[in-house]
Amino acid sequence: MYVEGMFDLNELLMNYDFEPADKKEQLFANMMDKAANRYFPAFEKVLKDHGQDFLVGNQLSRADVQLLEILLMAEEFKPDILAKFPLLQRFKARISNIPTIKKFLQPGSQRKSPVRPEDVPKVLAIFS
Repeated sequence: MYVEGMFDLNELLMNYDFEPADKKEQLFANMMDKAANRYFPAFEKVLKDHGQDFLVGNQLSRADVQLLEILLMAEEFKPDILAKFPLLQRFKARISNIPTIKKFLQPGSQRKSPVRPEDVPKVLAIFS
């Protein structure tokens, strides 16, 4: 259920680079508004109510990994986006320090880098 809830924000974040320039300002405002006023408060509440280190149960799940990726993506757009969410900040730090995840997040790892401007026309040609 949590992962499904994250897909909407994930899609907004992923599609941003492929939107026409004249729509980017509005899309950015919409993304940041939804993150800060809809999604992140909900996940902050889940962490508070659950009282555990993870979203579901007491061990790492796909939901935790997906939330970490969304938090990292949102911070790429707006570095201070988590300022009002102390539980999400602690969650991000905790999950990021799991040894295998920490290794994966190191520079030069397989984590996909942000879209390069020269790749946008190629992607649009494939999906148009």
